[in-house]
Amino acid sequence: MQPTSAYLLVAGVPRERYVLAEADAAGSVIGRPETVTPDGLAEAFAGRDADHRRWVFDDVRRWYPAIVAAGVRLTRCHDLRLCRAILAGSELSPGLAGTEFSVPDVTPSGPPALFGNDGGTALDDVESELRRQVTALADADEPWRLRLLCAAESAGGLLGVEMTADGVPWRADVHDALLKDALGPRPAPGYRPAGLEALAANVRSALDAPELNPDSPAEVLKALQYAGLRVETTRSWELKRLTHPAIAPLLEYKKLSRLMTANGWAWLDEWVSDGRFRPEYVPGGASSGRWAANGGGALQIPAQVRPAVRADDGWKLVVADAAQLEPRVLAALSGDSAMMEAGRERDLYAGIAAQGFGGDRAHAKVAMLGAIYGSTTGESGRLMPQLRRTFPRAVGYVEDAARTGERGGIVTTRLGRSCPPAGDDWAAMLRTVSAEEERRAVGIARSRGRFTRNFVIQGSAADWALCWLAELRSALRRISDEPRLVFFLHDEVMVHCPAGMAGQVAEAIDDAAAAATHLMFGDIPVTFPLTTSAVDAYSDAK
Repeated sequence: MQPTSAYLLVAGVPRERYVLAEADAAGSVIGRPETVTPDGLAEAFAGRDADHRRWVFDDVRRWYPAIVAAGVRLTRCHDLRLCRAILAGSELSPGLAGTEFSVPDVTPSGPPALFGNDGGTALDDVESELRRQVTALADADEPWRLRLLCAAESAGGLLGVEMTADGVPWRADVHDALLKDALGPRPAPGYRPAGLEALAANVRSALDAPELNPDSPAEVLKALQYAGLRVETTRSWELKRLTHPAIAPLLEYKKLSRLMTANGWAWLDEWVSDGRFRPEYVPGGASSGRWAANGGGALQIPAQVRPAVRADDGWKLVVADAAQLEPRVLAALSGDSAMMEAGRERDLYAGIAAQGFGGDRAHAKVAMLGAIYGSTTGESGRLMPQLRRTFPRAVGYVEDAARTGERGGIVTTRLGRSCPPAGDDWAAMLRTVSAEEERRAVGIARSRGRFTRNFVIQGSAADWALCWLAELRSALRRISDEPRLVFFLHDEVMVHCPAGMAGQVAEAIDDAAAAATHLMFGDIPVTFPLTTSAVDAYSDAK
């Protein structure tokens, strides 16, 4: 017999006492709450977890680490903080005006089971906020969109904690060897590695600047100009256009200095332990719905250190990324049948090139990215008319979003996440009196137009990725408790699993992508193909 409750509410004080209560579909508590101490976590949560009910947390990051540490992985939840941010800002929702809901800040301060604020949460507050959100979802325009988004966002909240606990498999010895090969032996604190010091000496000699500090952009710029080079910045793209003996060692110095700063020995000491890299993920960290991270550079693992990301003995890393995700999302959103056909079961840019650019894939890609990101000058601007003639509905979709943004309006993703408002002073800014102010206002308006143009595509791609993650998380649980999602970056996932399960995992990743597409768009002729590899090291992935 199924229980009558739809939700399981969690309140109390993290790591001290957990107050659990059942609630009906309207969010109202039914029955008597139960208090659970930390030593009873596993029994209480595992025993109550059920596929048809959702755990309700004020902020999953505060409560779930201790539950995971107790050996329990929950099926699904509703994160009030994440969902409040969506509902309060969505054009599809009547909003939650006149009400407030806040939770203590979560500040990473150690291992996964330890981070979080110990401030307590009253059960009445959790119940009241859940009821408000249930009502807001019921009253929303096309409520299925926001319900799906809140479910996927909350699944992301669970997964972010689980990924921190599981960690990315990381060989510190391999990483150390990579650093030594590139930089030389590990230096004493406060000193440059020998490799960097040798490059710095070459730069100083070539510029006849014996006291030059190559880490100072101002000093480098002054030395370059003193040597007669016409350069305005020390950015690599500008330096590459110059011809001078100092340029090659300077570019190499900048490259290796970035490695030392972002993923050098200090990073290795701080972020890798017990064979795992455990960053702290922040689902919904960007306004578009993309994830962020608290330190560690979790959302970017440079190619230089990817050989250190290695599966355990007898295991594999199954790595998959969605090919040309954002252009395919644009085809689905706009309903442009020609663009849908261009990407059906093949490289989208090649299909676009065949339809409108004489087979020139490079031109097709430049034009498409220009449409999405609002680059209307240079090569993108020259190619845009052809793209518009060939795919009028797709180009019209992003241009409508841009015009909405320029007027100070709001745009919304496929599942209902709306962009931040322009601000109360937007209309006043556009009512200018001088030519200089008018030029500034036009520039600001166009900048917002570029933002909204990209927001609807990038945000809808983030919606799709969240659904993909949620579907994949469920699919992996059905296979076994061994495969673990350990890394996610916008359109890429990495699963660490026993070698014998790699084929099942790869199939689950594909099936989850297909399910995400159907959930968001229904039966449409748009495919989201994946490039999938089962490898021993991340650097071996396709």
